[in-house]
Order: sequence, then structure tokens, then C-alpha cells
Amino acid sequence: MNPSASTQNLLAFLGRALIALLFIPSGFSKLTGFAGLVGYIASKGVPLPEVCAAIAIAAELGLGVLLLVGWQARWAALGLAIFVVVITPIFHNFWAVPEAQKMMQMQNFFKNLAAVGGLLAFVAYGPGGYSVDGKGGPPPRA
Repeated sequence: MNPSASTQNLLAFLGRALIALLFIPSGFSKLTGFAGLVGYIASKGVPLPEVCAAIAIAAELGLGVLLLVGWQARWAALGLAIFVVVITPIFHNFWAVPEAQKMMQMQNFFKNLAAVGGLLAFVAYGPGGYSVDGKGGPPPRA
């Protein structure tokens, strides 16, 4: 299969938009529910929960928007991938939860790892032509 440049650009944009959809609404809800977020982070035993909450908001909202528009998209995707790798075992530790929560936490754990895979693909191949970085040009050929 050898899709046209415009098809590749459209698919890259849709991929960026769908991955950003995981982060931007979540970051916005964290911003508007800051106190609750701090309490939740503290309940997991994470030190400096206020600082960690601010980092989470900056990562999800800030890097999510950068990924969506495709500006410094490779760096934004890498930052989000690192963020997700760090938080996933803390907040979705399916091996240490009651049996009733195990399946949900396991699904969230592996969903997060799948998101990291998608983010790393953008690190490797870039955001496509329909992005600020790509400025509408054709995607680079591998």
C-alpha cells in the first residue's frame, strides 16, 4: 500500500487529533478540578502533589495542544510519551488493586501503553503535512 501524500497528511492529522483527544479534555478537567487532583495524587503517596498536578496539567493541556496543531510535534509527542510512562504504573497499578478493580486498571494500563506507541510513531515520523511543522507539504518518505 502506497497512499498518496494528501492521504498520509490527512491520516497523520486524524491520528494526532485522536491522541490529543486523550490529553486535552483531561488536562482541562484537571485545571478546573485542581484541588481534587491534588488530593488524588496525594492519596497515591506521590510527593509534592501540587507540583505534580501542575506538571500533569502542563503536559496534558500544553503538550496535547502542541501535538494537535503540530507545532514542535515530535518534542510534544516525546514529552507526552515520557509523562505517560512515568504516571501509568503509579495510577494504574493493576497488580496491587482489589480484584474488583483489576480488569479496569489493567485496561487503562495497556491503553496508556498503546497511546505511548502512537506517540512514539509521531516522534519517529513527524506530524505530517497538515501541521504547523509540516506547513502543508508532503510527509517525508521513509
